[in-house]
Amino acid sequence: MAVHAAPGFVLLAVVPLVAWRIYSRVRRLVGQQKLSPIRPWLTVTLLPLLLSVLVLFSLSHPLNLAALAGGAALGVGLGIYGLRTTRFEATAAGLYYTPNAHLGIALSLLLVGRVLYRLAHLYFAGELGNSRQDPQDMLSPLTLVIFGTLAGYYVCYAVGLLSWKHRVARQRISHGT
Repeated sequence: MAVHAAPGFVLLAVVPLVAWRIYSRVRRLVGQQKLSPIRPWLTVTLLPLLLSVLVLFSLSHPLNLAALAGGAALGVGLGIYGLRTTRFEATAAGLYYTPNAHLGIALSLLLVGRVLYRLAHLYFAGELGNSRQDPQDMLSPLTLVIFGTLAGYYVCYAVGLLSWKHRVARQRISHGT
């Protein structure tokens, strides 16, 4: 097992960045959030595009394609459950929602755990700085099922938020407020 000292600084830079992203994501998932006019649209646009790219990479690998599709289906189911357990509030100050903290934290930790596992694996295998690594090696079925789950969840959840926003706007118009 070869361990290179040079990529050590990469881990020193990546670990605090990952820790900061975990903290900010968990903080956002725990309490009430104001509905952003942009974030749901970015989610429903960019994640399906990324999923499409991963589908193209996986076409010649049926197991990878099945893992991605299965993860996306699981994510949609979790997204529906997440929307059902979300508390929505339409106030004069804006639209607010409080997501299911346990579900959001669990999904975030799943992603972070996989990223940290891959970084540790690459580091200890001495491949962290290897620019000649085959991208297909990064697309394991486990990675794809996790990404598919997250993408399915976040896209479904964003569609639910946009649908709720549209319903609230229609109600306000019909009530003249």
